Amino acid sequence: MIAPARRAAIDALAVIDAGDLDMGSAIAKARAALADERDRALLLDIVTGTLRMQAALDYQLSLRVKRPLAKLDAAVLRVLRMSAFQLLYSSRLPASAVINDAVELTRRSGKSSAAGLTNAVLRSLARDRESLQWPSPENPGEYLSIVHSHPRWLVDRWIDRFGAAATESWLTFNNAPAAMCLAVNRHLVTRESLAKELADAGVKTQPTARARHGLVVVEGKPLGTAAFTEGRFIIQDEASQLIGEFAAPATGATALDLCASPGGKTLAISAAVGAAGTVIASDVRPQRVRLLARTIARCRVPNATVVHVPAEGALPFAPASFDLVLIDAPCSGLGTVRRDPDIRWRRSADDLPRFAAAQSALLSRAADLVKPGGQLLYSTCSSEPEENENVVEGFLSSRADFALERSHQTLPFRDHLEAFFGAVLLRTSAGTSVGTLAGTSSERL
Repeated sequence: MIAPARRAAIDALAVIDAGDLDMGSAIAKARAALADERDRALLLDIVTGTLRMQAALDYQLSLRVKRPLAKLDAAVLRVLRMSAFQLLYSSRLPASAVINDAVELTRRSGKSSAAGLTNAVLRSLARDRESLQWPSPENPGEYLSIVHSHPRWLVDRWIDRFGAAATESWLTFNNAPAAMCLAVNRHLVTRESLAKELADAGVKTQPTARARHGLVVVEGKPLGTAAFTEGRFIIQDEASQLIGEFAAPATGATALDLCASPGGKTLAISAAVGAAGTVIASDVRPQRVRLLARTIARCRVPNATVVHVPAEGALPFAPASFDLVLIDAPCSGLGTVRRDPDIRWRRSADDLPRFAAAQSALLSRAADLVKPGGQLLYSTCSSEPEENENVVEGFLSSRADFALERSHQTLPFRDHLEAFFGAVLLRTSAGTSVGTLAGTSSERL
């Protein structure tokens, strides 16, 4: 009998490979069929690990399969990858159980003729796992991209910009488990009072290193507490929390969070502007608007209104009506590879100009909503300059009424945080000279 977690994992991977669901949704759907928390944990480990280490797994499999992996049936390759991950990176699992289940999963997929191949390849891998061969470190691009399982084009980019040592540190960061981070709802509690409440409920936390109002979960399950259901915190990565702090709106300000779902930055800005301020939180897709509305309602945010905006055309707001406009722009997501390991395989260098064009259009579309003397905060969860500095430079070159006030990029190898970018652009009343990212001061997030 196939272990329930492995059966659920192969089904989730099949849905992801087909493009029917993203990784998070596929895992959530598969989890519903598992009653045992240990099975649910193993499901998560197998799916995320198989996607994360795909290049390393394929390299080792290719040494043991006589034909190119691309020639294998997709279902068979999926079983081999998933099982190879368990053999190489989950040493607590018995090799015999992994291999036996792999053979049965191959048959279950309707590929009984490949069961012998599956058995032979995985037994070979199990025998050799203490003496694996890898590419030579003398070619750092190939070595790092295979051993740390990242696309070669991205590894080469990072080596060119930061060097091999920093790149390896970044790749190691991306492949490490990510801790759960909580953002405190300052409308209801302080960081200290929330930490005490969670501790009383069996959840151990520690303050985030950089974000002023965050907690890192050390032990326990915070989502099962009254503090969560009653809206005293949300789940939000620390680097993302820093973007909300980077805006620093004044008390009483009027703010627009244009791409607001799921609502973390809205919560931070609404707390900063206070009861005398107002936040409009908007998004394009109806399901994202519903998620945003649920967050705002659960957290009992008193000064935020949710608005559904069109994907194109004029925005339904008066010109020069906001002290702050935040654009957390849709992007490649390459700064969040640690939390979303499948992104590394779903992106290519050719995607970057497409994202940049959409980001530039969004900046231009929203710029006139900023009051003279107000701020436009542009942010992404991308590591790549095409989506960050280049977009800002292009915008400033076309708008003499905006100037760069400050900007920063978090970098995993330096900051031990996901790669987020933020730039605060000041709308001037007299069209002052345009700032550049190279010529203005930069502030740490």
